Amino acid sequence: MTDWQPSASFETLRLRARLNACIRTFFAERDVLEVETPVMSVAGNTDPNIASFNLQFSGRTDGAPRTRWLRTSPEYPLKRLLAAGLGDCYELGRVFRDGEAGGRHNPEFTMLEWYRLGWDHQRLIDETAQLVQAALALVGRAATLKRIGYHDLYRAHLGIDPHTANLEELRDAMGEVRIDPSGLTRDDWLDLLMTHRLQPAFASDQLLAVHDYPASQCALARLGERDGVPVAERFELYLGPLELANGYHELADAAEQGQRFDRDLALRQQRGDTLPPRDERLLEALQAGFPHCAGVAMGIDRLLMAMLGSPRIADVVAFDFGRA
Repeated sequence: MTDWQPSASFETLRLRARLNACIRTFFAERDVLEVETPVMSVAGNTDPNIASFNLQFSGRTDGAPRTRWLRTSPEYPLKRLLAAGLGDCYELGRVFRDGEAGGRHNPEFTMLEWYRLGWDHQRLIDETAQLVQAALALVGRAATLKRIGYHDLYRAHLGIDPHTANLEELRDAMGEVRIDPSGLTRDDWLDLLMTHRLQPAFASDQLLAVHDYPASQCALARLGERDGVPVAERFELYLGPLELANGYHELADAAEQGQRFDRDLALRQQRGDTLPPRDERLLEALQAGFPHCAGVAMGIDRLLMAMLGSPRIADVVAFDFGRA
């Protein structure tokens, strides 16, 4: 038996340490404060596409819930700090997602998340690209940044309008890729087109920022309008086929955020999924007054994979899920 051995090489573990130092230097130079927030919470992530781990606390709770949820990102407590007036901040730490294990996924992984007051998602694209470029320099690589609107990407490469195409047009755009259509929504088809038709063709030496998504994919982003069409003011950053980061022009409306939580929970109930509690403290923070800002989450393991050209997350973590 050799599964007690690390899954990543010592050289890669040293590179991870250098990357962590690079990240902290990057933000120290920009006066962005590093913070630590709870890993366990009384609230969970309601996103229908993300499954959360939960556990039972056996000690004294003074009436508080015994069930605690492992964070899928540090987003909610970071936003509470912003509402309290802390200012620009970031966190670099472990997050947890149930059901995600495989070549590119591990149930626990490292996420970097940061927020910039007074910025929108377009301005944050530049800084996110600058951080990735600094990381690539550690391994002697470089990549140029290209921006493209979500609509323009689908129109140019698939010949469809992602905002207006019907389900049949979306299915036809899959080409020779065959997918069981049972239960798939319009957004599911758009996601499948991204992962199966578009991402594989992204240039390996290019940082591609795809921005202004369909309004139905708003998550925690503000809604805006482009050419008369409602859009979600968010972006995703890719290096080659790997998605590295997901950023938002952050929603500040507590009522709208509560409605989105409820829509998520209704869909989860319809699917028979677990129903994590809404984060009421986040809603209270938004209600108290949330600053205009943009935020982004970046997968550090994914970034390391992209830096090394590795298709396996096991190659960049000390012990992958099978050896944990």
